[in-house]
Amino acid sequence: MKTVKRTIGTMALAAIMVLTVSCKDGNKNEPAAPMSNEMHQESMDDKDNMAMNDNQDAKAVLQDYFKLKDALVETNNDKAKQLGATLASTLGSFDASSYSDNEQQELKDILEDAIEHAEHISESDMAHQREHFKILSKDVTDMVAITGTEMKIYEQFCPMYNNNEGGAWLSMNEEIRNPYFGDKMLKCGKVQREIN
Repeated sequence: MKTVKRTIGTMALAAIMVLTVSCKDGNKNEPAAPMSNEMHQESMDDKDNMAMNDNQDAKAVLQDYFKLKDALVETNNDKAKQLGATLASTLGSFDASSYSDNEQQELKDILEDAIEHAEHISESDMAHQREHFKILSKDVTDMVAITGTEMKIYEQFCPMYNNNEGGAWLSMNEEIRNPYFGDKMLKCGKVQREIN
């Protein structure tokens, strides 16, 4: 998101500079080749579309992740299995081609790991699903650090999960709904930070 804002800001600054220079020119000639402006606009539109696609891919991953989290909150094993498979598919279709080479490599590693954990969730019992969800949550958090998000997300933490080792997860709501204990300890946890 920051990269998109910087790019737009840079383009706006360049446009202002071009206008300033052309306004100081005493010639009454026609404006500089409109074709270059059209090409510039197409280039800006392409970048905006790529950023929109990237955000849509990240948004789709987050939406499926939140549905899976809710199934774990409900301690619904079958629903979590189904949503784990859905999330694995969504992660697999993530297009990272418009990111920098370094970001693409990081995203590739993150997404491969996340797919593996989502697939395990689709084949496991509740305890095992929750173990994989802990690592999956870290992967999704790492993805968001690269892709950004327009959504307000809360990183929440339960200090008691896994013999007091603790476990973090992401939520769209500030209210704690613990996916690691479900109704046994539904409100166990705290908001660690707000993302975006």
